[in-house]
Amino acid sequence: MKIKKYLPVIGIIIFLYILFKLNILNILEEISNANINYLLIAMFLIFLFYIIQTLKWFVIARIQKIELTFLNAFKINFISNFYGFITPSRIGGIMRAEYLKKYNKNKIGKGLSNYMIDKVLDLCSLAFLAGIFSFVFRDFISISYFYYAIFGFILLVVLLMIFRDEKRSKSLLRIFYRKIIPEKIKGKVKDGFDSFYKDMPKKRFFILFFLLNILNWIVLYTSTFFIAISLGIDISFFYFLAILPIATLVEQIPITISGLGIRETALISLFGLFGIGATKVFSMSILSLFLSGIIPSIIGSFLILKNKKNR
Repeated sequence: MKIKKYLPVIGIIIFLYILFKLNILNILEEISNANINYLLIAMFLIFLFYIIQTLKWFVIARIQKIELTFLNAFKINFISNFYGFITPSRIGGIMRAEYLKKYNKNKIGKGLSNYMIDKVLDLCSLAFLAGIFSFVFRDFISISYFYYAIFGFILLVVLLMIFRDEKRSKSLLRIFYRKIIPEKIKGKVKDGFDSFYKDMPKKRFFILFFLLNILNWIVLYTSTFFIAISLGIDISFFYFLAILPIATLVEQIPITISGLGIRETALISLFGLFGIGATKVFSMSILSLFLSGIIPSIIGSFLILKNKKNR
């Protein structure tokens, strides 16, 4: 059990090792010489990313009859991204469910299903992009990589379809409910389960949610592409669509906070296949982390403090 407490430190150690190995002064020089015009384009795209990111689960929420405005959803999105940013695998984003209780008769079930649908479709879209653009690595990696990506995509879709159905879920989870859940909280668990499946979106809507996720990742990766251009990285955009989904999937490994360290290792390794220097790749990752992660998290932290003050 104790080892779990120290797992997030592993990524931070890797990050610091790479930072000092590449020389922090060289990194700072690369960042200071970045083209501001391209960075401004990247910032606009990151803002657009957060709008679409909110929209994709806001649409799910409205179908679930969770009555909130888009502005409130936008604020909750920044708050949940703050919690996601400071936790391994971004699991802290599940705090969105807690904030959605306010708009659903103080019940958490719908908020949890909203988060789970969004999260699984996020992973599905990443696996799909990784598989589709795997041809980029045909000269470096075995074709089996393509089959792994497609298998992961199909597996996630099948799991989503199984647990989307309330009756199937009840059958699969009945033994856990009877044998593991303490008697004193079974009533609350049952109530939460019923709320989880109430007003579940129809199957046809999942295609829309999936396409919004694809669009959202492409917008975010385009912003990273412009950050790369600002640093003088000259590489095809298709390579970004192949490399970044893999790096994002690697971030999900729960041995670091917000993918720190392991993301940079993956990016340096993959971009290195195309002759891009580690210093430039690491600088790109730092700038991307700052613009798309740290700044929005600061905004989210202010919104959290404002909510506590109002209460």
